[in-house]
Amino acid sequence: MTTLTLAKSLNAGLRASLANDEKVVLLGEDIGALGGVFRVTDGLQAEFGAQRVIDTPLAEAGIVGTAIGLAYRGFRPVVEIQFDGFIYPAFDQIVTQLAKLHYRSRGRVRLPITIRVPFGGGIGAAEHHSESPEAYFAHTAGLRVFACSNPADAYVSIQQAIACDDPVLFFEPKRRYHVKGDVDESSDLADARPLTVAETVVAGSDVTLVTYGALVQTARDAAAAAQEDGVSIEVIDLRSLAPVDYATVAASVRRTGRLVIAHEAQQQGGLGAEIVASVVERCFEFLEAAPVRITGHDIPYPAAKLEKHHLPDLDRILDGVDRALGRPNSLSGVEL
Repeated sequence: MTTLTLAKSLNAGLRASLANDEKVVLLGEDIGALGGVFRVTDGLQAEFGAQRVIDTPLAEAGIVGTAIGLAYRGFRPVVEIQFDGFIYPAFDQIVTQLAKLHYRSRGRVRLPITIRVPFGGGIGAAEHHSESPEAYFAHTAGLRVFACSNPADAYVSIQQAIACDDPVLFFEPKRRYHVKGDVDESSDLADARPLTVAETVVAGSDVTLVTYGALVQTARDAAAAAQEDGVSIEVIDLRSLAPVDYATVAASVRRTGRLVIAHEAQQQGGLGAEIVASVVERCFEFLEAAPVRITGHDIPYPAAKLEKHHLPDLDRILDGVDRALGRPNSLSGVEL
């Protein structure tokens, strides 16, 4: 077992994929000599050469389009988008071409492309550097969407994503890049949790709290705080955002009878709405209260000085738990 930051664990996972399959190539702006903005690809060009770790121009549509061409020729490209807010120039390539070519070719064309996207806020970055665009891609049939939350899972899941024959949008919580955790670099991918299966990271009996990415740790903190108040929260790290592992979520809600969903993206049209609707369809007779969503506000991502008011934090999540339980809550000031 090795202690690594999330960024270093992704680096180790990319290194393992490059070493195990000569068809794996990395593409992105400044990912070579610089090692990427967050140094996730640090040292990989020196180790594997500039033909496999490729610095590209500042042109996201061109990067993804090139990856599609490489995949056609049998490669497994891994694309790095520097920041979440820069992915939109590549949106057409992703949803119009990448997502549809397998279906359009009646299964004859597979596009095993992984697009790595640092996402979410909390690092005091400038405009366009702290967005949460995952719902756009989860809405698009033909794409798999994944969000890692910790170093151990990141090390394994990035290798699983690269090995997958479907295109994968792989979201990395940038404010967790420097958080350390134990990573088993000798683990066998065949024994790992499948990419599409959620993980119950805290067991509980009163409320089901579903989240992903950076908020998984906040949810863990909320569960610990609530425990001191006699409330048992079950925390589920969703991991796969498309497809969603509804079997795990529904089994939990059927036991607890209450559901809270937390994500950084804004509420309107967010993943929380889809998950609430799907859980109600599956578990209506088990619910003891209306599900609660704790999300970013329905505004463009704010300036860095204001982001702490935008991002769901411990207090807002605990307030949501109180509302799901029908308890008086000090944050909203409303006694339900």
